[in-house]
Amino acid sequence: MLRAALALATGLPGVAAGQAYSCSVPGGIERVRPDLPSGREPARVMPVASYTLAITWTPQYCRDNGDRPGSAFQCGAGNRFGFTLHGLWPDGAGKTWPQYCAATAIVPQAVIKRQLCSTPSAQLIQHEWAKHGTCMPGYQPARYFRQSSSLYARLRYPDMDALSRTPMTAGRLASAMASANPGLEASMIRVTATRQGWLDELWICLDTRFRYRRCPAHAGGVTSGTAIKIWRGGR
Repeated sequence: MLRAALALATGLPGVAAGQAYSCSVPGGIERVRPDLPSGREPARVMPVASYTLAITWTPQYCRDNGDRPGSAFQCGAGNRFGFTLHGLWPDGAGKTWPQYCAATAIVPQAVIKRQLCSTPSAQLIQHEWAKHGTCMPGYQPARYFRQSSSLYARLRYPDMDALSRTPMTAGRLASAMASANPGLEASMIRVTATRQGWLDELWICLDTRFRYRRCPAHAGGVTSGTAIKIWRGGR
C-alpha cells in the first residue's frame, strides 16, 4: 500500500494541513469508464493562453457527495483529505477554453494509482485527462499528471481549522492562502462556494509557463467580499 501523510509538506505548523492527512491506496481500484464529449460538453480545440490549477476542499465535497458512487475512496476507506487536486485546466485567450481535444484511451492503471492520493477518484482522473490534458500539446497521461501534481505538491496552506472558526470572506481566505505561498498573491486566486456559502474550491491562475499570474476578470469565483463558511467535517 502507498501511504501519504501530513508530513507531505514542511513540518511548519498549520502550513501543510490542507493536503492529505492520511491516504492508503488499495491494490485494486475502481473500474474506469471512458469520458467522452457530449452535446452539453462538446469537443473544442483552440490555442492555450493560460492555465487554471483547481483544488477542492474535501470536507465540503464529502458533506455534499459522500454517498455518490465512486466517492468511497475520498470520503471513507480510512482516508482523510484536506485540499485535493481537481485538475490542471488549459484556458483560452477569452472566456472560452479548449476541451476534449482528442480521442483518448483509458488512463493506465499505474498512472491512476500514482495519482490517487492527490486526485482521489479514478474516474475523475480519467475525466481530467480526457477533457483537459488532451488539450496540452505533446502531453501524455503520465506527463500531464506529473505536471499537475508538481504544481499541487508545492502549495502550502494556512491553518484551515483556525480560519473555519473566524468570520471569513473570499478575499480574506485568498490572502491567507497567498501568505502561505511565496510569489502567490490574492489576486491570483479565485474562491468558489456552494449556493449556501460554503467553501468549494480554490482556482489558482497560471501563465503558459505555469507561473502564478493575476486572474482575469472572467475567471469565475465569488467576489472578494463574499462571506465564506468552511466546513470542518467531523473535526
